[in-house]
Amino acid sequence: MAQTVDDEEAREPHFPVVVYATDEHRLGLKSVTRRVWAPAGERPVALGHHRFKWLHVTAFVAPATGETVWYLSDGLSKPFFEPLLADFARKVGTGTRCRVVVLDNAGWHTKPSLAVPEGVRLVYLPPYTPELQPAETLWPLVDEPVVNRHIANLDELERVVEQWCKTLCDQPDVLSSRTSFHWLPKTTKPIPKLA
Repeated sequence: MAQTVDDEEAREPHFPVVVYATDEHRLGLKSVTRRVWAPAGERPVALGHHRFKWLHVTAFVAPATGETVWYLSDGLSKPFFEPLLADFARKVGTGTRCRVVVLDNAGWHTKPSLAVPEGVRLVYLPPYTPELQPAETLWPLVDEPVVNRHIANLDELERVVEQWCKTLCDQPDVLSSRTSFHWLPKTTKPIPKLA
């Protein structure tokens, strides 16, 4: 990955290179449960559904700054991922910086037929290594508003998660502290803030 960043800096010396990581997370109507404190002798109860309806959360995070772009969807596929990647490229400033995106080898991420926007370089992690994915550390934070909570339907789940993702966008230091792995290349030029 460091070589990819160096290549991009050499190819576009007037643009800063920003490393992003992207990953997907699935939330459903079945409750996310965690341990909680309870009075001695009482067992806490967390209601939930046993339905298999899902909301997918996709995050693009810049570990160096904590800048994050979130997407919510009802499924994942290559035809979905291509326009999402193009929209991400527009949102993070096409023409103002180079973007190196770290991602896993999910079927919808892979080439040869994946259209990659201009100014975006994809770097694939080795197979079966979620521990190397910086964006993977976001999911316990994303789960926070739905832990041990009964959500009636997917619309309510989407509202809750959307609001929480907006809240997380206002906490770039928290996101950066979780995703800034020591092995990620450090940027050498100042990164312009998103408008």
